[in-house]
Amino acid sequence: MESFSNLIAAIGSFAWGPIMIVFLVGTGLVLTLGTRVVQFRKLSYAFKLLFSKEHAGEGDITPFQALMTSLAATIGTGNIAGVATAIAVGGPGAIFWMWVTAAVGGATKFGEALLAIKYRITNEKGEKSGGPMYYASMGMEDKYGGNWKWLGWAFAFFGFIASFGIGNMVQSNSVAASLSTSMGLSPKISGIIIMVATGLVIVGGIKSIANVTDKIVPAMAVIYVIGSLIVLFSNASMIPTAFGMIFSNAFNATAVGGGFIGTVVRMGVARGVFSNEAGLGSAPIAHAASKNNDPVRQGIIGSLGSFLDTLIVCTMTALVILVSGLVTIGSDGLMTVKDGLTGAALTTTAFSEALPGFGAYIVSFGLIFFAFSTIIGWYYYGSKCLEFIAGVKAVEIYKWVWIALCFVGATTSLDIVWNLSDAFNGLMAIPNLIALLALSPIIFKMTKDYENKLNGKS
Repeated sequence: MESFSNLIAAIGSFAWGPIMIVFLVGTGLVLTLGTRVVQFRKLSYAFKLLFSKEHAGEGDITPFQALMTSLAATIGTGNIAGVATAIAVGGPGAIFWMWVTAAVGGATKFGEALLAIKYRITNEKGEKSGGPMYYASMGMEDKYGGNWKWLGWAFAFFGFIASFGIGNMVQSNSVAASLSTSMGLSPKISGIIIMVATGLVIVGGIKSIANVTDKIVPAMAVIYVIGSLIVLFSNASMIPTAFGMIFSNAFNATAVGGGFIGTVVRMGVARGVFSNEAGLGSAPIAHAASKNNDPVRQGIIGSLGSFLDTLIVCTMTALVILVSGLVTIGSDGLMTVKDGLTGAALTTTAFSEALPGFGAYIVSFGLIFFAFSTIIGWYYYGSKCLEFIAGVKAVEIYKWVWIALCFVGATTSLDIVWNLSDAFNGLMAIPNLIALLALSPIIFKMTKDYENKLNGKS
């Protein structure tokens, strides 16, 4: 068991190490330049499309529901615990690198959603299926010839394995821990509640999932952001200091007493990607179900994912922590975190001290709803990965296994599960990024043609 754990740790270190950081950010930068910063040029247009009542095209859910489903899987524990861990381990400067990752990640998500629509299929149940497993196989074959199904299969396999931990058991464990702390509820009771709630949602498929996510995601995000803004307004004088800590530490690893790449950048990029999943290839699986026949339109909507997840929600968490006074940098340049706090405990304490009485509940219930939305969102991802590997019928078995594992996750220690899923979550990016870079000329051409048409040039 020890040798297996060491192997998984080694894979995880590679999957979230310097090489992959360069690969992830580099791909985002290539797509950013090739699309002429489409994620920011079309930001207002993206919101216009998102709330448009005109949905032209085949699909299972609306473009808005597709984005909310993708956000359901990304807005999770990473926005609360992940941000706090990035600060505690990498220093305040890690937040700057989270922003960089999100900035270029918007173009990555644009490309992912575009290709998801272009290369999606209709399965034997009449549902749309798409994502990296399809554009990594069909798209590569169309452009370069040969058999590229192995590349799509690799993504589907990594995503399927990752789904059990990162999308299920780790999340249900977080919910159970939060309910135990805030309400004294037994993990077994929590596990049963999570099982039942998850089963009621996922049994109806993507339409049922979307009908829940398009309500729960906006609601929980708005409540969390409003709570954060109350904290920030009440500590307005500390906001410039918080930004100063972020920017001064971004290019100086002295605060965390470690190497620059190994601490500030690595933690910022790794936690940023873990939060918004840009480049991992999960979000386009949801976008492929959109009632939208225009790949570029859906790509523009998809680009909002990183903006909303990281530049808004994660930034709120970071600023609340930094204005709380729990993180300080002394005259010697070294950072100190009160009582050695990290993860969700650091975020909870920051809210509690700023808003005595109910601050902790914002985090506790935020964790609960964020984690639950991740469970139902990742069920869809895992089911589509398995469908690609073994067919539609296998998904029926997967559904019941998924529900049962919610209880297992809530009541079991997950050290090995966490490390395994974390490693495979990172490995998902490799086949996806290969396909994105290889198919980037298609992304650039379709984007240019769309904008020319929009501007009446063709």
